[in-house]
Formats: sequence, structure tokens, C-alpha cells
Amino acid sequence: MCHVIVTCRSMLWTLLSIMAAFGELIAFMSTDWLVGFPRTPDAVFNHHVATAAGEAYRPTLGIYGRCIKLPHMQRRVLCGPYAVHFGEIASGFWQATSIFLAAGILLLCAVAFISVFTMCFQSIMKKSIFNVCGLLQGIAGLFLILGLMLYPAGWGSDKVQFYCGPDAAPYRAGLCSMGWAFYTAMGGTVLTFICAVFSAQAEIATSSDKVQEEIEEGKSLICLL
Repeated sequence: MCHVIVTCRSMLWTLLSIMAAFGELIAFMSTDWLVGFPRTPDAVFNHHVATAAGEAYRPTLGIYGRCIKLPHMQRRVLCGPYAVHFGEIASGFWQATSIFLAAGILLLCAVAFISVFTMCFQSIMKKSIFNVCGLLQGIAGLFLILGLMLYPAGWGSDKVQFYCGPDAAPYRAGLCSMGWAFYTAMGGTVLTFICAVFSAQAEIATSSDKVQEEIEEGKSLICLL
């Protein structure tokens, strides 16, 4: 018989798990990791300053995508991938970043999917599903940390120097500033570890004495604070 068990702690863990996965996925797909210096569509370097006639804008550069304004496009910014193939990503460090982030996000998405069903299933192969998911979230967090640590090492690539100026170097962003996607990825990583720790509380809440008492009373829907 399937018992639907809903507690505040288990629901909070589920919501946070979904938020962590969604946040990391959006950040990875975004082009707003680096925000370039103000320039115009036909800007050129002149002593570390971009100069040209017209309205200035700030291009953005992601791990595999970018947003730029072309000279013939006066009002629209063109966004899309600059790397058609994996080998075209700006640097080897960013390729490693992509692998680690993708692995972490894959684990987080799997946990987010499983967490929706924890109301009905609290164990898998005689193991607490919350503990298993917490372990997966911890592993995902380590992958994410490795990816974020390697990401600034790729700032010395030619692609980054085009957007951030010739002063850009590993762990030095030059004329660029960090975009919201980088901070979102960092926040998602912190939230991932919070979820990994909080999964133990979700497991305790769904296996408490009160839950067992209501199961023995024959209730199939159990809601507890």
C-alpha cells in the first residue's frame, strides 16, 4: 500500500532541490557570465579603450555563447552559441568547466525529479531515498565547485581578451565584470550543499514516530508539520 507522507521539512527539501537544479541549469545556459566593456558595434581597441561612433552597449560572454550587436543591427543584440562543437569552446579550462557543470547539473536534475516522488516512496533498494539523494547532491556540489574553480583560469583565452581587453588573464577579468549567471551558479552551488545536509532532516521527518503511528492507524495520506 502506498502511503503519501508530506511534512514541512520534506517539502522544503524538495522545493530547494528543484530550485538548485533549475538555477544551475539556467546559469549554465546563460551568456551573462562575463559582461564586456562598453563598446559600439564597430568598436576597436585604442590603448585599452574601445572607441567608435554610435550608441555604446556591453556585450556578454558565456561558457559557450555570447551576445553581441553587429554593425548592421542598430537596435537588436544577437545572442547565440559561438561554439558549434565542443572543441570550439574558448579554452581547455572552459571545456573542463562545461564537463563538471554538466555532470553536476545532471545529478541535480535527477535528484529534483526523484524528489517529487518522495511523498510516495521513501526508500529505494532498502536505502532511504533522502540519504541517497543527499549523497548525490553532495557529489554534484563537488562537481560544481570544480567547474567554478576552473572557469576563471580560462580568462586568458583570445575569446575573453576580445571581450575584456588585452589585460585579461587567468583569474583576472580585465575590463569585464561578472554577470548574474556566475553569481547564480555560485548561489546554486551553496544551495546544493544546503540541500545535501537538509536531506537528513527530511528523512527524519518522514520516518518519525508520529508518521509510524498514523501508518498503523491505516491512514494513506499523512500530513505533518
